[in-house]
Amino acid sequence: MSIFDLMIVATYHKYILEFKNPSGTSRGVLTTKETWFIHLEVDGKKGIGETGVFRGLSIDDRPDYEEKLQWACHNINLGLEVLLKELIAFPSIQFGLEMAFKSLAGVTPFTLFPSKFTSGEEAIPINGLIWMGSESFMKAQIKDKLKGGFNCIKMKIGAIDFQTEVDLLKSIRNEFSASEIELRVDANGAFHPDEALEKLKVLSDFDLHSIEQPIKAGQIEAMSGLCEVTPLPIALDEELIGVFKDEDKKALLEQINPQYIILKPSLVGGFQGSDSWISLATHQNIGWWITSALESNIGLNAIAQYTYTLQSTLPQGLGTGGLFTNNFDSPLEVKNGILQYDINTNWNYNL
Repeated sequence: MSIFDLMIVATYHKYILEFKNPSGTSRGVLTTKETWFIHLEVDGKKGIGETGVFRGLSIDDRPDYEEKLQWACHNINLGLEVLLKELIAFPSIQFGLEMAFKSLAGVTPFTLFPSKFTSGEEAIPINGLIWMGSESFMKAQIKDKLKGGFNCIKMKIGAIDFQTEVDLLKSIRNEFSASEIELRVDANGAFHPDEALEKLKVLSDFDLHSIEQPIKAGQIEAMSGLCEVTPLPIALDEELIGVFKDEDKKALLEQINPQYIILKPSLVGGFQGSDSWISLATHQNIGWWITSALESNIGLNAIAQYTYTLQSTLPQGLGTGGLFTNNFDSPLEVKNGILQYDINTNWNYNL
C-alpha cells in the first residue's frame, strides 16, 4: 500500500527571509522576501514544500493567496493531480505541492530526485549574480565573483545610468575575454521599446552571452521584432509568467521566437510547468536554463535537484542560497562557480 492511500495531514506557515544586503533590481530594492511552507504528514512520515510567492512579480500575488493555500491544505487528500488542475492560476502553490508530495515520498524529506548530484559526486555550473547598486558596489561584487571562481557572471542592469553599466562591462572585457568569462545581463524590462535596439547594439560590443527581458513583458509585437533583428541573443523571463495552457505557450514562442527562455519553477507552475516550456522550446530550437526565484534553501534544494536531472550544459541561475541572514543550513554549497551537495552537512530545518 502506498503512503498516498492513507489520510494526509497538511499545514502551512509563513516565513520572512531577510536579505544580508538590500538587493537592487530595476523594479526596486529588496530587503525581505515572503515565502510559505507546506508540511505534509502521514503515518509518521513527513514532507515539506515551499510556495515562494514573489510579491510584485508572481501572477499569483493576489489578496486570496493565503485562502488558496488554506484550501489546498484542507483538500490535500484530493491528490496532487486534482490539486494542480484546481490551482492552475497559482503556480507557486502548484510548485510547493509538487515539492511536498515528492518530499513525502522520498527516502528523506530533502531528497526529491536522487542522483549523482545528491550523492555529492557531480555538481551544477551556475552563474554569479551581480545586483544593481552604485558603481562601487557593483564593482566590488564583480571582483568577489571573479575571486570566487565563477566563469559566468550575470549582471542586473537598467537601474543606474546606462553608460556607467556599459563602462562596468567594458572593464570586465578589458581584463577577461569571452572565452574566459561568460557575461549575461538582465534588464528586467527596463528598456523602452523605442531605445531597446540601439542599447542592444551598444551591449553587443562586449560579446555577451544574452540579455534577459530587455523590454517589459506583454509587448509581444515589439519583443518579436526585437528578437528578429537583435545583435545579441534575447532570453524571455517575465514574458512567460501567467501563460498557463500549452497552446498559449506554443503560440507565444512561435510569435516571439526568442533565442532563450528562462524558467523559474515558482513562477511557471513547478516541475510540470517547466517541463512543458522546455518541451515546446526544444521543439523550436530555443535554448533554456533554470533559475531560482529567491526561495529559501528548501525551495532551492528542490529546484537544484530537478535541474540536475535535465542535464543542461549551460550555467544555471541557482546561486541565491547565500543572500539571506535567516536561511536554513543545508548541504547546498557554492564553490568555484558550481553548486554542489555536501553530504556531510546536515539540514537545520526542524520538520
